[in-house]
Amino acid sequence: MLSPVLLPSRAHGFTLLELLVVLVILGLLAGYVAPKYFSQIGKSEVKTARAQVIALEKALDQYRIDTGHYPSNEQGLTALNAKPANEPRWEGPYLRKAVPDDPWGKPYQYRMPGEHSEVDIYSYGRDGTAGGSDDGADIGNW
Repeated sequence: MLSPVLLPSRAHGFTLLELLVVLVILGLLAGYVAPKYFSQIGKSEVKTARAQVIALEKALDQYRIDTGHYPSNEQGLTALNAKPANEPRWEGPYLRKAVPDDPWGKPYQYRMPGEHSEVDIYSYGRDGTAGGSDDGADIGNW
């Protein structure tokens, strides 16, 4: 019978150099992946804003079919949920929920008559100011 070879007792684990190499690799991966991930979040906010503008435009079209006109600037988008005074043909509410804010937490803008179409519904984008580019660009129904 062979006796097992006795190895010297040694603590098993990672050296400091091995841990540093792993941390450097993780840092490089995070530096590469994080910007790509966060740029996708900006794109999804823009897509959400476009979808909400389209939904608001459809609700306004239904309001116009019922009443014969779009809400005034003073009535704004709230006329889609609350019956305006002196509006006997209002058949709303035209939205299931309250008018949402844009994905950046700011209210949608409404203008009647619009500069681009009969009515303009728009968001100023991430930067909250007119104009801009990328996710700071205005998003509207034009």
